Amino acid sequence: MDNVQLTSKQKKFLDYIITYRDENEIWPTYREIADTFNFRSPNSVTQNLQSLLKKGYLVKTDDNEYELHNRYLKKKKQSIYMDDEPTYGGIPIKGIISAGYLQEAVEANLGSITLQHLFPNLNRIFALRISGQSMKNTGIFDGDFVLLMDDDIKDGDIGAVMFNGETSLKRIYYGPGGLRLEPANEEYSDIHVEPDIFEEVKIIGKYVGHVNKTGIYKTIHSKAS
Repeated sequence: MDNVQLTSKQKKFLDYIITYRDENEIWPTYREIADTFNFRSPNSVTQNLQSLLKKGYLVKTDDNEYELHNRYLKKKKQSIYMDDEPTYGGIPIKGIISAGYLQEAVEANLGSITLQHLFPNLNRIFALRISGQSMKNTGIFDGDFVLLMDDDIKDGDIGAVMFNGETSLKRIYYGPGGLRLEPANEEYSDIHVEPDIFEEVKIIGKYVGHVNKTGIYKTIHSKAS
């Protein structure tokens, strides 16, 4: 059965998602969508996504995320950042090199460096895409993919927090009155989570690294409080 007819605004919304998805192999952030269509609230983005879902143009994945129906996805899957590049199981280790005195080169097939080597707790790590510039002084920029792990967060660690249905990545400090969420950009102010809403606060994950077009970056160590 054909999908339900879209309104002109829904058609433009869907075309934007398809084009962005095809060109970037990822979805635009809620902020990017809201800015494109001059929405005043992220709720408008959600409403449009739900309408496309009901009409059969979007589907929900096993992770309960939105995705385009198969008919709108490119048949050829590519890396997020590389066009027409082969997919590798890891970085090949081709031998041994001295970091002391000059020594004879040793060539050997020593296997590969994989994500499991870079992140030993890979099964506990997940990624979220950054929207905003509040952590730019730590090297985390808008559009980067931040890597989070389900782990305890110490005072001064960077982590993702959810409160009142909103999320943010900040450096987290514990205090007698609750939490202080510190940005890494002087244009942003600290966020104070007070006791009256403390029960609604959830630590989503601890920052362990991030990924962007320039490479993979691991944990930025906590600074002294």
